[in-house]
Amino acid sequence: MLWKTLVLLLFYCSAYATVTHRWSRAVLFPASQRFKRSSAAFLNPVLQNSLEDVVLLYEFLLAELDIDKGQRISIKDEELASLRKAAEFDTICNEIIPKSIPEIRRLSSRLSSYPRVLKKEDFERTVLTMVYTAYRAAQSQGHQKDTWAESFVNLYKALKNDLMLSYSKQPS
Repeated sequence: MLWKTLVLLLFYCSAYATVTHRWSRAVLFPASQRFKRSSAAFLNPVLQNSLEDVVLLYEFLLAELDIDKGQRISIKDEELASLRKAAEFDTICNEIIPKSIPEIRRLSSRLSSYPRVLKKEDFERTVLTMVYTAYRAAQSQGHQKDTWAESFVNLYKALKNDLMLSYSKQPS
């Protein structure tokens, strides 16, 4: 019986070490690990690969965004919406970031206990979740407004903590 337990434990440790490294992003944004219907690729786009991409993301956010009744986010400016990066922005905003209070609270909870600096794509997605949360807080009233505002503050605290963690790990 003892050897069976030992073999099972070794198997579990081996599987855990293999799987957790491969699927580490799935903890924060599970939707980014789903398969795209039209191809065998994962839904895992990253918007910010260069300074120009950062500026373009800023332009997307400054251009008026449209959020319909089904909570789908789109860029109103047709010229910006026709860019290749706009398609990636659409995928991130409509397929990956959480949009309900329970999902956003779950993300905030995971971020508050996250042991290391966020990856670039996780940081980007958290910022976009904050943008969505701020929009919903502005559009809500009463108790709903307070709930969305609280979610926004929790995401802000998690990002601030991440920035402070990355700052403290830089060599002097």
